Amino acid sequence: MTLKFLGTTSENGNCPTLYEVVETGDIVIQGDRLTDTRHLAQLRDVKDSETFVVVPRELLTRFAPKE
Repeated sequence: MTLKFLGTTSENGNCPTLYEVVETGDIVIQGDRLTDTRHLAQLRDVKDSETFVVVPRELLTRFAPKE
């Protein structure tokens, strides 16, 4: 898998960051892990292999591919 850097709103190397998987066009999101059990309890259909990250809306509106 080859990742292409799309953009970040972080300063000094902190996350969040967006990447694109070159081969598939899928998006990889780097961010702080969601760990609050009250928030996790609201998620649906969670597989054991999944994790969740918090991403500022600005990161998506500035750097997410439009198509």
